[in-house]
Amino acid sequence: MHHDSVGSDAPLRVAINAELVQGTSIGGIESFVIGLVHALGRLTDANEEYVVITSWRDPRWIEPYLGPNQRIEVLPSPPEPPPPSPPPPRRLDALKRLLGPLRRPLGAMYRMLLSTPPPPLPPPQSTSSEWPQVPMSGGFYESLGCDVLHFPYQSFVFCALPTIYNPHDLQHRHYPEYFPLEKLARRETIWKFACQYAYNVVVGSRWIKEDVVRQYGVAGEKVQVVPSAPPTFAYAEPTESVLKDTRAKYGLREPYALYPAITWPHKNHVRLLQALARLRDRDHLIVRLVCTGGRLDRYWPQVEAALRDLRLEEQVQFLDWVPPEELRALYHMAQFLVVPTLFEEQSQPIFEGWHDGVPVACSTATSLPDQVGDAALLFDPFSVEDMASAIRRMAGSEDLRADLIRKGRERLRVFSWERTAKCYRAIYRRAAKRQLTDEDRKLLAWDWMIEPEPHTSHEKQEGPA
Repeated sequence: MHHDSVGSDAPLRVAINAELVQGTSIGGIESFVIGLVHALGRLTDANEEYVVITSWRDPRWIEPYLGPNQRIEVLPSPPEPPPPSPPPPRRLDALKRLLGPLRRPLGAMYRMLLSTPPPPLPPPQSTSSEWPQVPMSGGFYESLGCDVLHFPYQSFVFCALPTIYNPHDLQHRHYPEYFPLEKLARRETIWKFACQYAYNVVVGSRWIKEDVVRQYGVAGEKVQVVPSAPPTFAYAEPTESVLKDTRAKYGLREPYALYPAITWPHKNHVRLLQALARLRDRDHLIVRLVCTGGRLDRYWPQVEAALRDLRLEEQVQFLDWVPPEELRALYHMAQFLVVPTLFEEQSQPIFEGWHDGVPVACSTATSLPDQVGDAALLFDPFSVEDMASAIRRMAGSEDLRADLIRKGRERLRVFSWERTAKCYRAIYRRAAKRQLTDEDRKLLAWDWMIEPEPHTSHEKQEGPA
């Protein structure tokens, strides 16, 4: 296929924000960043350089996944906070005493007036110390000499570079009850501003694109859909020794179902436990479950209470965060994957399950039906009975599991980290005003989750490799 000139002899230099601390509560975000950076580093057909920005708290975490055209730049630690302000003058103390019981309501009213949500442009500034503000670049990002800055997760800094932003989803708009007020304020300030200010907003599915357009009033042409692929492809294939050691380390009893997810409320662990208890008590069917992911959210006590009240401590294991090689081992040994989530941009565990030959049962929430096609057994995540029925079918039918393994492998062929990385590269080129290739234009016009092969107005064309 003919490719146009990229339009510049100078390399395209892209900064990618990866200021994460490995194994923290960000969960699938970490896997997504690893997959994207690793895939971009393997593209050798053009002239790009990548600066991967890490935090001083964990500066080398992504180093094992870097390619020859990628290097780490560490964001310096923040300066020491200034000393506390001196106590107020005595006249102010006297005024406080004079106001007496009126101080609290007057103060609350004053703060509320000062805390009016800031406008999207220019960068929001508030005189209230309680209202979150969009972080401003102090010149660090501009000093990297890059053409484009990519924020591949919800962190964002206002700076002079063209920016690409991944909000991943707007779950807080649908389930505000799952978030403390300070987190809602932060999301509505920073995420909304980032979506409206960024050169391009990138999401993983059409469902989320339509949600961003509807919720934040972002122009549809500004929001790019780029499906991802299994992050575990960057992790080493587990050997028999790793499988044996992982089995022994966690005392695994097979067969088991696997659910890798932090205990955020929308991950729906409690209904999953209720479904397992119903199968045990009504159908005398014991289905073991292994869960991975942090327990750092305030929702964990509810999960722990359900585990205890339903008497599932011997049947269900919560392993917390596990290293990448052990995660792949857990997938290899699982009988099936169950994903009862209430909200997702796209499910990384589903990609990972298909990649390691694990049959999938998942919810009908948001974009998941588009993601799985016919390669998963779907159930209503709000119905304990429907979930229990799906688990019973998965546990009881070897033929069903074999059919879903085959369909999962076929469906996974649609998703490729090489294709995803090339599409992101095309977005970087567009933001940097570089000339696009024929392949770039095709990828930018193609949502391969919905349409496995791209179409023109006249004919079906073969997708890029």
